[in-house]
Amino acid sequence: MGEPAGWYNPNVLPELGLNDILRLRKPHPCGGYEWRVVRLGADIGLECLICGRRVLLERRVLKNRMKAIVRKAEDGDVKDE
Repeated sequence: MGEPAGWYNPNVLPELGLNDILRLRKPHPCGGYEWRVVRLGADIGLECLICGRRVLLERRVLKNRMKAIVRKAEDGDVKDE
């Protein structure tokens, strides 16, 4: 039988929130290692903190490329655009 409703596999990706800062294993071509989470869903949207480039990564791909969560966003951390 299938998994119970509401089941979540934590091995797929650690708990992320909007505006969390992540460090990836390899640098972006601009030289930056740190990214801000700007979208959560089936894909995770990231924005480079150096050049502002935005990318979408699948959860499994992000799990393999992520080195650490540098800073968790707090309730008051909201980026205005």
